[in-house]
Amino acid sequence: MELTLQPLAKTCCVTSAPFAEGDHVVSYLVREANGEGGRHDMLASAEADYTRPEFVFCRWTVEFKARRTEENAGRALKLTAENLFVTLADPLAEPNDANTPMLQFLALMLERKKVLRPRGLTADKARQIYEHAKTHQFFEIPVGTLDEQFFVNIQSQLDLLVGSPKSAAKADAPAPAPEAAAVAPVDGSSPAAAVADDQPAATS
Repeated sequence: MELTLQPLAKTCCVTSAPFAEGDHVVSYLVREANGEGGRHDMLASAEADYTRPEFVFCRWTVEFKARRTEENAGRALKLTAENLFVTLADPLAEPNDANTPMLQFLALMLERKKVLRPRGLTADKARQIYEHAKTHQFFEIPVGTLDEQFFVNIQSQLDLLVGSPKSAAKADAPAPAPEAAAVAPVDGSSPAAAVADDQPAATS
């Protein structure tokens, strides 16, 4: 599974001013009014004037760096899931408890891909330590119980980023009978359940 996320914009969504090298840019992953996922990037100084959508998945701040002309945009997009983890988990980043479920899921996914290596728990056993394979940087992620309920709770949020695997089939499928349940249980066809099925429970 890959997360396909939009790249950083070149202009502020609030003021339309272009970002300059070194600007502090605040980014939001959101669900738009039409139900689709979106990314909103703005100058930190303009955030007070930003009208948040009803659903915000996560928020983070980065320093803007102009893309080099020779940089492969496709490759940058492919690495976005890894970059998002590194950005959210950065020890220097502004703490945000709302990002914790996202970090836990990304850590689980990237550990399976061998992008992250588990290095045990902190002394108080409250955080799992991960080493980033490429940079050897260490990150500490709050320990959580990644059980079925965790994936049920995060499923709709994951759909915002990865898209529902059944969305295309639903377009051609006949409408469900009136007595059918409104929400189907999570099964192995969903992105979250696929990870849960072949990953041992988190160590507490």
